[in-house]
This record gives sequence, C-alpha cells and structure tokens, in this order.
Amino acid sequence: MYWKFSSSAIDWLEKIGLDKATAINFWNMTDFLFVLILSIILYYIAKWIIGSVLKHIARRTTTVWDDILYDYKVFHRMAFLIPGLLIRVMASGTLSEFGPKVVHVAQSLSSIYIISIFMLVILTFFKALDAIYQTLSVSKYRPIKPFLQVAAIIVYIIGGLLILAYVMGEKPVTFLAGLGAASAILMFVFKDAILGLVGGIQLSANDMVRPGDYISMPKYGADGNVLEITLTTVKVRNGDMTITTVPTYALVSDSFQNFRGMAEADGRRIKRSVLINVNSIKFCTPEMIKRFGKMQLISEYIAAKEAELKAYNEQKNIDDTVTVNSRKQTNLGVFMAYLRAYLQNNPNLNSNMDMIVRQLQPTETGIPIEVYAFSKIKSWAEYEAIQANLFNHILAVVPEFDLQVFQRPSGTEVRLMDYKN
Repeated sequence: MYWKFSSSAIDWLEKIGLDKATAINFWNMTDFLFVLILSIILYYIAKWIIGSVLKHIARRTTTVWDDILYDYKVFHRMAFLIPGLLIRVMASGTLSEFGPKVVHVAQSLSSIYIISIFMLVILTFFKALDAIYQTLSVSKYRPIKPFLQVAAIIVYIIGGLLILAYVMGEKPVTFLAGLGAASAILMFVFKDAILGLVGGIQLSANDMVRPGDYISMPKYGADGNVLEITLTTVKVRNGDMTITTVPTYALVSDSFQNFRGMAEADGRRIKRSVLINVNSIKFCTPEMIKRFGKMQLISEYIAAKEAELKAYNEQKNIDDTVTVNSRKQTNLGVFMAYLRAYLQNNPNLNSNMDMIVRQLQPTETGIPIEVYAFSKIKSWAEYEAIQANLFNHILAVVPEFDLQVFQRPSGTEVRLMDYKN
C-alpha cells in the first residue's frame, strides 16, 4: 500500500514540473516528514473521537466504571499509540534510502515509545481500577491498592527489560536470564516492597485491618484511624490530627490494637471503679433498713432480703442480741444492689450485654467497687458524657448509704485536721 501511495506521489511531483530523478529524490527526503505529520493528524482525530463520542457514551450510561475510565484519561492515553505504531510500520519504507542503521534506530526508538505508552496506559488503568473498586462496599474491608502496586512494579520491570533490550540491541530473554543472577541485589533493593507485599496479603487474607479502622500501636506512635494501606506503609491519622506511617509488615510482625470490634458491637464498654472508705462500712440498723426501703429501685430487694434473713435467723434459732451471730445486711451490700438496679434501669446502657457490679481486692486506698457495663451509644463524645453522668450519680448517691468515698487528704485538709485537734 505504501509503495502504491509513494508511486502516486512521485507521479504528482512530475506533473507539477519536476523531472523523474528530482521527484524521486525530493520524495525520499520528505516522505518520512509526511508520515510524521500524518501520524500527528491521526492522533488529534483519535483524541477528538475519544473526547466527543466516548464522553457522550460514558455520560449517558448509568454505570460508574466507564465515567471513571474516561475521567482518568485511559482512552486518551491510548491515542498516543497511533504515532508510534505508524512510524514503526512506515520506517522501513520511508528511511530505507538512508541505510539499514537509520531504519533500525527509528524502529527501536518507535518501539521504546510504544512500550512507554503501553506502560502509561496500564498504570493509568490500575489507578482507574482502584477508583472503581472504591465505589464498592467491599473496598472498606478488602483494599486492593497493595496488589495494584505490586502489579505496577511488575509492569515497570517488564517494560524496563524490553526498553533495555531495544537500547542495547539484545533479546529480552537475555535480560531475563541475567535476572536470576541479580536476584540477590533485587531482594535487597526491593526488601521493603517484598515484605510489604507479604504483609499486605496477610492483612487482607486475615482481615486484620481495614481503611477506617481505629488502631493503637504505641511502638510507632500510632493511635487513630487508618487512612490508607499501601504496599510499604500504612497511614494513620492520630487523634491530634498528625499522620503516622507504619511499615505494612510491622502490623503482622508486631502487635497492635484494633478497635473495629468495639465499633461493630452493640455497645461500648464502661469499666471504672469507685473507692469506698473501709471505715464507713457497717451493718444496717433498723432505721437504715427503713430508709433504704423507701428507695424505689431497691424497695422490693430490701423487703425480699429482710424476709430471707429473718427466716434464716429464726430457722437457726440465732441469738440476734449479739450482732455477729445473725445474718444482716451491710450498707455496702445494699449500695451494690442499688447500683445493679440503677444500671438495669439506665436507658443509655445496653441491658442485653454484661452488667456487673463487683467488689475488687481491698487496697490501702479503700475497697474498689467496679462498674462493668456497655453504653448503647458508641461515639466518643456521647460515650464520655454517658460515663460521666453515670459516675456523677454514683458519687453523689454514696453518702445516702452512709458510705464515704476514699480520697487522699490534701495539704489543706491535713492542716484543718491539725487545727481541730
């Protein structure tokens, strides 16, 4: 086809007044330039088709993936292949008069150009593929960015080998054979990438961490939400809005705390203690029992407990004139019963999850009474407000049971006691 077109061009030059030899020489000098201009024209035609026709098609469809491919200019970059392919095909015919070396150089350069454009198209497609994947709900649980980065490295390696083969005039197989000998060097250079690949696969396969998870890793100063998981690093936005980067493999080799379970659960745990002064604990007097019985949350408990203890003492024929002989309620036991009833009736707590009020090992600072429950609301600010309101009530109600909260005396209180003495 080219030779037919070339013959027609020479005939046209003869018609406009040039002799045959001059027409042939002139065409031999300008045919490559003509091909170059033609390739540029075809590029702009293809670009126009992509910019108008494909844009119209992408905007009219209801799917998202074609819009993303268009926005990332995947098709636009494919238009760059036209000049390279045309020059590669036409080089032998348009540059043959300059000798085989010139033809070889032109073909090699056009081949390098084509390989580079192919690499650019593939890498752009990977970016578009990641953007398409982000529109799916599964992307929150299974990020594919590390795998796309590995694929990009493979594209770079293959493309680099092919380019080197054309530059040095060798076959690509020769470079692949030498790649085995250089594997030790490659392992050292790409150590982080290889470890990151292994770590990324393990993180994804075991569902250990996802973008959006709140993790804590004190060794690396990470305490916040995961922003991005890449081949070599995991970006974490801390509570103070700073960004910490953690090696991907470190999440496999080292321990970290993931709060995703808390976010997915039906409640957020409240676990806090109140220290009760040991000296304020005592048996309940009849007056105290009468007063406690008026508290609505535990009125039934008080009545049932008193009946149980009275029946036991009568059955055992116990002499209750001595306090330690009979079973009696203590103000601490009644207080703990009140806390259990209060937790059960608190609308901000999840009654379907564990609710425990327990007494811990006494210490030199008093007896810890621990409250273990779960807040229905898990957002940080509201959770802290619920927890604060709960313990505000507990601390305020302690004196109603003739108990005292332990508090280490301050300097002012010590001086006041010395003054009273």
